[in-house]
Amino acid sequence: MNDKDYSCDFLIIGGGIAGLSAALEASKHGKVILLTKGKIGESATEKAQGGIAAAIDQPRDSTEYHFEDTIAAGAGLCNEKAVRVLVTEGVDRAKELIEMGARFDRAETEAGGGFALALEGAHKRRRILHAGDETGKEIEKTLGRRIVNENKVTIHQGMMGIDLLMEDKKCAGALALDSLSGAVKSYRARATLIATGGVCQLYLYTTNPAFATGDGIAMAYRAGAAVTDMEFVQFHPTALVQFKQFEDIVALPRFLISEAVRGEGGVLLNNKGERFMEKYHVKLELAPRDIVSRAIVQEMKATDSDHVFLSLKGIDAEKIKHRFPMIYKTCLERGLDITKDNIPVAPAAHYFMGGIKTDIDGRTNLPGLYAAGECASTGVHGANRLASNSLLEGLVFGRRAAVAAKQPTTNNQQLTTNESATILCKPRFKDFEIQRYKLIIKTAMWNGAGIIRSQESLSSASRKLELIEKDLVYPAGSLDELELKNMLLTAKLITRAALDRQESRGAHYRTDFPKQDDNWKRNLIYKNS
Repeated sequence: MNDKDYSCDFLIIGGGIAGLSAALEASKHGKVILLTKGKIGESATEKAQGGIAAAIDQPRDSTEYHFEDTIAAGAGLCNEKAVRVLVTEGVDRAKELIEMGARFDRAETEAGGGFALALEGAHKRRRILHAGDETGKEIEKTLGRRIVNENKVTIHQGMMGIDLLMEDKKCAGALALDSLSGAVKSYRARATLIATGGVCQLYLYTTNPAFATGDGIAMAYRAGAAVTDMEFVQFHPTALVQFKQFEDIVALPRFLISEAVRGEGGVLLNNKGERFMEKYHVKLELAPRDIVSRAIVQEMKATDSDHVFLSLKGIDAEKIKHRFPMIYKTCLERGLDITKDNIPVAPAAHYFMGGIKTDIDGRTNLPGLYAAGECASTGVHGANRLASNSLLEGLVFGRRAAVAAKQPTTNNQQLTTNESATILCKPRFKDFEIQRYKLIIKTAMWNGAGIIRSQESLSSASRKLELIEKDLVYPAGSLDELELKNMLLTAKLITRAALDRQESRGAHYRTDFPKQDDNWKRNLIYKNS
């Protein structure tokens, strides 16, 4: 074995909440190597503001209420078994975080176990544990601290997964590209877990960090893993809108204004200063995200504007500064005092309900391959995710996948890889060309496969993706080229599924099929032929 070849019991690709949770559990059972695309701590988890949903305030709340809320948000497509696991085991996982030292905001009373539980959209009860408005950062710091202290996990930073190593249709590890040296490294493993996060950098306007390009999903699909629910992309209703022309040029992520702001009394106003959510849903601003996002789009169109406003004027100024310190500070730096000024907001691509198809233990259809977190699809979210269930999902199913992966699956002999193994070829495109292709994908997906879709818009997006594909038939020669190919493949899967589903359900809304149709009350599954 040379310095480019590694072996372990558990290979975990991805350093967000699902990957860290899996690494902690797997380290009890064998040698673990954790690969992160960026530095440890740079993940979508770190950006999560609102909190983590768990029914810890019993008897005022219950896992049954949490179950009902999750099922209702999922618009008929939730896997009830997965939801039951989420809400029941989620209570224990949340308590474990507290025992590890996670500092969630406390209340002045003993209600909620002494925690200041927040209310978010489509929840019956206050059940959102939060650390100010930087909950994800606190959780990631807590898990990372435990991993460092136990010193049982080997972390390789700056490593991008290229493709899976396969042996007789079994996964036996992965190839990865060192972003600093450009070297391709081989990781052989008894069990491989993909926890690479989401896909929302496929869209022009997104809250996701730059590395959310669908890498793990593309890698698994190329190897023969089934993917499902690819049509369901969640758009967060309230992302900060500023410098729109500059955003169009460089496709910067938009700063998220947490749903918890509306939970504390923030209201939405159109450009005429009118509160409008009463026209769309009985829960007003706390309706499910898909409904709020579509309502905002309709109001923007009616007033010929690129945004609506979020007003916090009904919330005490000191409470805003204490409850949402990061949002307050960030907006102030951009010239907005949110204790006085309305916040210009619009929807942005935020979360992916689809992904690598797994059972409730993270198993895929490929022996030796597991997936957890946003890149996986257990069916726990159905057609639309309930607010603050994503961090809980990573905790619960990351751990479950690691427990399931204890069983031996392969001998790691006579390994084969997919075409990306030829990444050692010379890079073909200059940086500006890659960025141009990415911008074409992002624009096509935003305009054609975004919040409101149709046969015409989806077909237009699909044609644009096909034109790009003709230029990308060659093997990738760099990290950026591989990322571009992953984006293209994932975008094609999303548009294909959205075209196939001829109804509207949850986050998938089509003007040519505006009604929910029980004939489509099923999951669409795709495999690489």
